[in-house]
Amino acid sequence: MAMDVRSGGRWLGGLLLVVVVGLMGACGLRTVSTGHVGVTTLFGRVTGERLNEGIHLVNPLKRVAELSVRTQEVKEQAAVPSSEGLIMRLEASLLYRLDPARAPDVFQRLGDGYAQVVISPNFRSVMRAVTAAHTASTLYSEGRETVARQMLEQMQKALGDRGIIVENVLLRDIVLPETLRNAIEAKQQADQEAQRMNFVLQREKQEAERKRIEAQGISDFQRIVAQGISQQLLEWKGIEATMEVAKSQNAKVIVIGNPKNGLPLIFPSQ
Repeated sequence: MAMDVRSGGRWLGGLLLVVVVGLMGACGLRTVSTGHVGVTTLFGRVTGERLNEGIHLVNPLKRVAELSVRTQEVKEQAAVPSSEGLIMRLEASLLYRLDPARAPDVFQRLGDGYAQVVISPNFRSVMRAVTAAHTASTLYSEGRETVARQMLEQMQKALGDRGIIVENVLLRDIVLPETLRNAIEAKQQADQEAQRMNFVLQREKQEAERKRIEAQGISDFQRIVAQGISQQLLEWKGIEATMEVAKSQNAKVIVIGNPKNGLPLIFPSQ
């Protein structure tokens, strides 16, 4: 009976060990969501281990923090100056994503709220610095792409070493003071009207040149024809015409001896 008790105790101990191992194994399974990367910590210390999306077997004592590696957007609205000192309202968006290879370093140095820590403050600063180098009219019209490109370059320089990839900067809206906006629009309308008048004048000049060339061609033709016509040629053509008329079956009266050129005079019969 004592042997049965010992045998039962060993069996119970083995079962307990299996249960504990199973629970530890279950507790060690971690799932990283799609579009995220996992960063492990052990007793509050970042281990440097990076987990891609999917299921992983992890030390049960470790914690896993997820960081998104998808493209994200930061929207900013700020009052920015122009080179003339005018204050405008600028709305812009920054597209960025986390470099997966740098995720442990970003989590350790900046935390999971790194967008509010470094991206937004740097973006607002760059917006003001770039617009201050351009006139208000440039920002309002053809210079927007240049401004956006300069902001992108400065943000890439500021965040590239921190493990944050800046993809693009988009200027959504620029609101100028109303008086300045009206003045710029009036100037643009005047420029468009001037361009239209230049087009009209150019077209009129081309038409005048066409008519001049056409008139010169007619004049040259008349001069060449006049030089080739002589009195003898006209008389010969008159004789040929008289002969053709004489051959005609129509009734006619021919008077010989035209006092001007000696050619016959032809009258239709009554």
